[in-house]
Amino acid sequence: MDIKEIMALLPHRYPMLLIDRVLELEPGKRAVTLKNVTINEPQFMGHYPQTPLLPGVYILEIMAQSTGVAFMSDLKDIEGVPLFAGVNKARFRKPVVPGDQLIVEVNIIQSIGNMVKVNSKALVDGEVVAQAELLFALGKSS
Repeated sequence: MDIKEIMALLPHRYPMLLIDRVLELEPGKRAVTLKNVTINEPQFMGHYPQTPLLPGVYILEIMAQSTGVAFMSDLKDIEGVPLFAGVNKARFRKPVVPGDQLIVEVNIIQSIGNMVKVNSKALVDGEVVAQAELLFALGKSS
């Protein structure tokens, strides 16, 4: 899935659209996405200028957007947007820096009505750099 297809599913736009490509997709079950981390992104102006690191909250947001792709690709006829409802067991194992390719894998482990629970992990060069269990609710879009 390319950026145009991602933008058709998710409401995010620059500078908050953080997925560059969907590598694998099983609608309603799982997704594997790619984020190219580049020095020209706005967060690196302040986090941290001398030692740029991708903030952990951005990694969680990339996981959330990846979940949105997996979840929303199965619900194309339903209007709404997936909203964070919870973050559990978040662990950040290694820093993510400009030049890295972040691969995010999300697996939906439970779906009840408009609620979804996922296991997610982020990898750089095949090594897990972050992981979390996330909970989402489908909210109304304005």
